[in-house]
This record gives sequence, structure tokens and C-alpha cells, in this order.
Amino acid sequence: MTKVITYGTFDLFHQGHINLLKRAKALGDYLIVGVTTDNFDLERGKLNTCNNVMERIEAVRSSGLADQIIIEEYRGQKIDDIHRYGVDIFAIGSDWTGYFDYLKEFCKVVYLPRTEGISSTQLRDERNTVEIGMIGTGSIARRFLDEAEFVSNCSITAVYNPDAAQCEAFCKKAGIEACKSTGELFAKCNSVYIASPHFTHYDYAKAALAAGKHVLCETPLVLKESEAKELFALAKEKSLVLMMAHKTAYCPAFGHLIALLQSGAIGDIVDINAATSTLTDENDPKMDSRLFGGSMNENACFPLLPILRLAGTDYRDCFFISKMKDGVDIYTKGLLVCDHTAASFEVGLGAKTEGSLVVSGTKGYAYVPAPWWKTSYFELRYEDQNQNKTYFYPFAGEGLRYEIKEFISAILAKGYFYSKLPVKEILAMTRIQEAFIAGRNVRHLK
Repeated sequence: MTKVITYGTFDLFHQGHINLLKRAKALGDYLIVGVTTDNFDLERGKLNTCNNVMERIEAVRSSGLADQIIIEEYRGQKIDDIHRYGVDIFAIGSDWTGYFDYLKEFCKVVYLPRTEGISSTQLRDERNTVEIGMIGTGSIARRFLDEAEFVSNCSITAVYNPDAAQCEAFCKKAGIEACKSTGELFAKCNSVYIASPHFTHYDYAKAALAAGKHVLCETPLVLKESEAKELFALAKEKSLVLMMAHKTAYCPAFGHLIALLQSGAIGDIVDINAATSTLTDENDPKMDSRLFGGSMNENACFPLLPILRLAGTDYRDCFFISKMKDGVDIYTKGLLVCDHTAASFEVGLGAKTEGSLVVSGTKGYAYVPAPWWKTSYFELRYEDQNQNKTYFYPFAGEGLRYEIKEFISAILAKGYFYSKLPVKEILAMTRIQEAFIAGRNVRHLK
């Protein structure tokens, strides 16, 4: 029996894919099809896939052409698979001609002709473009603009800032149209990215949703749980996407870390500690009490993410210890008491701490080095150091491209879409920040 193997992303499964699989199958008696995982695609720089790995596997299975479907997860796997499955022929599209000649040492290599006039890239380009209007022109908005270049099917069409001079300067440099009102902005886009001061998020998000626009809003989404519930209810009523722009929630390493820990890799989780600190100039708006600045409002959503994901959102109580200056907390330490887990976090704008994440379990612990919120690797450590494992994953650029991709995918899905940052976690983050603002269980250092 002659075994043939081929690989692909198989995104937006089309006739070209079917023709390629038919040609590969005709070379032998048994066809193995390798489908790339979402994270392997990310590692290779593919941020424009529209279908997730399960959808792509199902498309290949439904074609009836594959005798066996496997997952391609890492570089170098092709050699391993050729040996593991006793492959006689490796087949791939002719656009890769010469690239896989190194496999000739292990089996026959055949480059198959591709179907002209159709490709996944072409189909993605033909899909609707998500036109994003930006509200805010600060440093995060500039990074968002750069990161959006790496994501397909999105375009930044207009920008609004109530400070007309700042808006004009930003738009002139970026080559984008400046708007004089939100109404003008809404007329030039079908979705909105909000990167304005925290206290303005609610009004801007509500206005955008009311105007029928999808919304991606920077952290924190809002500062009151009732406002968050209202916005999510409005988005649901109008069948619109409302997401919080929390880059860590969407990065590959974090997703894999959580999956490992939830599967019991370190036993039962008994303690979580996360810290996020960024020394900030005293004149920065982030330190302005009138703008709801301070460490908790600026940074708390980051360390709260792994805590709420692993310990759950139904915590018993929450306590805070803060160092204040000019009406804002320059440093806050928080403690969440949960049924089975203790959790603590530290945030700072005027005090620096080790920005690591440590999750302690009954069999070992996970260590994510600083800056853990944009990590490309983490470690699982055990009493027997021979069992220690280090995991590496991509973290491209500023990481914003991952959240942008999720936002675009959610909009284009036009139906069910699994959110990597559930509403219940956003509500819990808001509830904790609201408790701090109200001064509940807050103790101040002198």
C-alpha cells in the first residue's frame, strides 16, 4: 500500500483544496492530511485565517478524500510524521516548489499543480472589510494603528478626539481622516475602537452601539458593573460585537497556560499571584485623579485575568492595601478569597515590582516571568526538577494584533463566536474595580 501525506491550513475550504486533495489521493492508496493548528499558523505569521482548526478539520473530513486526518503543531513535524506513518510520498502545492526538497531523503516529494483563479487569500480579500473608526489618539491608539496592518479584512477609516488639534496632528501623521464629532465618525465606519480616557468609555461605547456599530474598547471597559451589564445587553439586543481589548486574553501563550493548568498539570490550584507595574511620570494623565487614573484603574484588569480564569468569578471577598499620592493609588495590593484558592495581585504606577505570575498547585507550580502579560514562554516546575517543562509560544509585535484578529473574526462570523474573554470575567473585573473606587475594604499606607 502506497501512503501519501499532504499538509495545509485549508482555510475557507474551496474547490482548489478539493482538487489538490484529489491529485494527492491519486498518487497512492491511502491519503493522510495534516491540518495546521491555530497556534502553529500564528507562529508562522498567519493572522488572517477565518476558520478555526476544528472547522478546517471538519471541512477536510466532509470532502471524503482523506483516509486519515492529523494535526500539524510544530516545525519539523513533517519528518516525524513521515517516519511515524510509513509515508511513501509527500505531496504539496506547486507554489512550494523546491521548498520541501529536503524531505527527499525520507520519501518521494511531489509538487502538485494548483487550481488557477481561486485561493484562500483571494476569498479572504473578497470578504467584507471591517471599517474601524478610532476614538482616542494616545500611545495605545498609535500602537493599535501599526498592529492592525498585520490583520486581514480590516481598515482604519477615521479618527475622533474632542481635542481637535491632537486629532489633526495624529491623523496627518497617519494619513487618516480626522472627524469633528462621533456622529461624523460613525458615518465612516461599521465598528469602533475606543482608546479614550477610562471615564469616557461608557458614553462612547453606548453611543457607538446605539448607532449600530461593533465595539472594541480598551481596558477597563467601564468603571461600574451596572454600566457593563447595560452595554452587553444593548450589544445583544442589536446583534453587535462588544469586546474588551485585553491583549493577554488573546495571546497564544496565555491560552495554553490556562489549558494546562485547568487540566491538572500542577494538581489542584491553591494560590495565584500576579503583578503588573509600570513606572509612570507624575504628570501623565494616568496619574490624574480627575480622569480616574491610578494603578487599579489602569492595570488591574491584567493580573485579575488569570485569577478570575483559574479561581472563578464567584470570590467570597476582596481586600485592598494602597499607597496614595495626590488622590490616586500609585501602588495597590489586592487579595481575593475564593472557596478553594487564595489569590493576590499587585499593581503600580509609582512603585515597581517583579511583574511575574506564579500559580501554586498541590503537585507543582507554574512560573511566568516578567512581563508575564505578554510572555512568549512559561515554565511548569516540580519537586523533582527532572520533570520541569518549559513551553514556548509566539508573541508578535505589541500583541494587539491578536485581539484585533479576534474582533474582526467575531464580526465576520455573523453568528455564534466563542469569546476568549467571557462576559462574566469582564463583569467581575469591573465589580472589583468599582469596589476599590467606592473604598470598600481599602486600607491606606502612610
